[in-house]
Amino acid sequence: MTSAATHNKMQRLRSVGIFAATPSEVLLQLAEAVEEVHLTAGEQLFAKGDLGTSMYVIVTGNVRIHIGDQTVVELGDGEIVGELAALDPEPRSASVSAIDPTTLYRIEQAMLQALMADHPEIVQAVIKELAQRLRDTTAPYGFA
Repeated sequence: MTSAATHNKMQRLRSVGIFAATPSEVLLQLAEAVEEVHLTAGEQLFAKGDLGTSMYVIVTGNVRIHIGDQTVVELGDGEIVGELAALDPEPRSASVSAIDPTTLYRIEQAMLQALMADHPEIVQAVIKELAQRLRDTTAPYGFA
């Protein structure tokens, strides 16, 4: 029997594109493993250059990805951030800060890799998300 909090996490995770086709029993394991992170408006999740091995699902709120004062993109409910470090643990390529009070789920690299090993649909969804992010980010420079 799952708790109401775990069930709520499962529902929120299922609403995220990369987990939409994930079986319920796998989402249950993920929901039990994620750590909730709460940020106040203006609080930084991580800074450009930080080492990181986790990605985050934005549950509620909005964040901005930025390099210094230059905003690259803003993301909100159901979107992911930090996925590059979870796939390839290199220094963070940008900073992430909350625009308003924000709740996120932290997914560690080991959990993400285990999910991807057993569920190729998650790999495909992550690749699709990264490709779309690249298109969105480079479009202003004529690379659309």
